[in-house]
Amino acid sequence: MNFSIIIPTLNEEKTIESCLSALQPLRSNCEIIIVDGGSTDNTIVIAGTLADKVVSSDKGRARQMNNGARYASGNVLIFLHADTSLPENALQLIQQKLNSSRKWGRFDIQLSGKHFMLKVIAQMMNWRSRLTGIATGDQVIFVTRQAFEKAGQYPEINLMEDIAICKALKKISPPICLKAKVISSGRRWERYGIYKTILLMWNIRLRYFFGADPQILAFLYTNGAFTTYKFTDL
Repeated sequence: MNFSIIIPTLNEEKTIESCLSALQPLRSNCEIIIVDGGSTDNTIVIAGTLADKVVSSDKGRARQMNNGARYASGNVLIFLHADTSLPENALQLIQQKLNSSRKWGRFDIQLSGKHFMLKVIAQMMNWRSRLTGIATGDQVIFVTRQAFEKAGQYPEINLMEDIAICKALKKISPPICLKAKVISSGRRWERYGIYKTILLMWNIRLRYFFGADPQILAFLYTNGAFTTYKFTDL
């Protein structure tokens, strides 16, 4: 198997160097692709020396990840957030589990940060994912190129693209739920408040389930707010 790690970025100069430095030992068997959505800081400069490809893209995580897949040469695609790190044996674990009947999957997650509730949140995310077969982007979704294309790639919506593609991939095969943990930043939870963010995320999921516009949901997510926006805010 050949792997391509695709990382969408937007003003990630504070995290991108540590993210890419941790991936350097993997480069003998995979390529690292940065897909930048118009950073105005030093993200691209830093990434240029540590990634195999740096691609410019229109803003939007789903759009950026799809663009990265177009430039990828690997037959297994790994979609990684800039504030998330893989376990050391990530590629070996993926290679061991992918087969003709299991074409995609995700890792368990651990959230970094000091608040004790971050451990509870991470455990709940892992349990929910096993129960529903749905993963979040923070859990690092990996998929064969064939399955990714058959699923229609990420729908280019403003939010919930990870939920949408998981639903499509579940029609192709059940997910692989790896117990090995990726470590993802708890910065959003700590910034907006642990309990407020828990309620917000469930609020957003329910709105999505009942057909809310992903553009509205993206605004709420970005601003850590429950109220709807005015169109002049966009």
